[in-house]
Amino acid sequence: MIGESSTDLNQAAKELASFRKNGLKFRLGKLEEAFLSRGLGELGQILEDEKLTGSLLMSALLIKDASSQINEIVHAVGILKSLPSLLDSGELVESLSLGAGNTGRQFDLETNFRVAEFKFIEWKGADAVRQDSLFKDFYELAEFPTDKKKFLYVVGIDYPTKFLQGKRACKSVLTRHQKTWKHFEENYASRFTTVGYYFTHRAHSVRIVDLTELLPEMALR
Repeated sequence: MIGESSTDLNQAAKELASFRKNGLKFRLGKLEEAFLSRGLGELGQILEDEKLTGSLLMSALLIKDASSQINEIVHAVGILKSLPSLLDSGELVESLSLGAGNTGRQFDLETNFRVAEFKFIEWKGADAVRQDSLFKDFYELAEFPTDKKKFLYVVGIDYPTKFLQGKRACKSVLTRHQKTWKHFEENYASRFTTVGYYFTHRAHSVRIVDLTELLPEMALR
């Protein structure tokens, strides 16, 4: 079994790059043609000709394992790298949640001056799961009883703002987050039917900040 040293990862990446040369869709299409109408006696030779080896499969598994927690790594490193740019003089970190979810903590970051949530997903357009998560975070920040400033950090400001000003039903957006929906329903269900209506009501409560202003690396992708 291939280990997980940097050398092994580099070799695995090269093998996968070779496999998907000219594009994965093109490659898979050619493989579909190559195996069409072939019988048991021919399979071994085709696998050899197409370099579909055990090593290739192991390389794919290695890269899959190595990248399985990549989102958590981005989340953790992104928050920590942003701290020098966002903290004010005299501001001290009181709580951090760097793993998946908030690990029992209320927010990703709490200082003596602010509470904050971070969304490192790059928006490409309509995406219900991302929208649901964004609104949940905005709502929980907006409703949190504190005198501290509230921040929601996102990658790119246009898509998130457009969504928060939009017409998706609050019930639909919070379906995946039953605890938050229950709180919303008890307080606002008959008052604010859409995300946009609620956002207008609470827009002044939470400052939405583009992470690319704090982390130039985020804008280079």
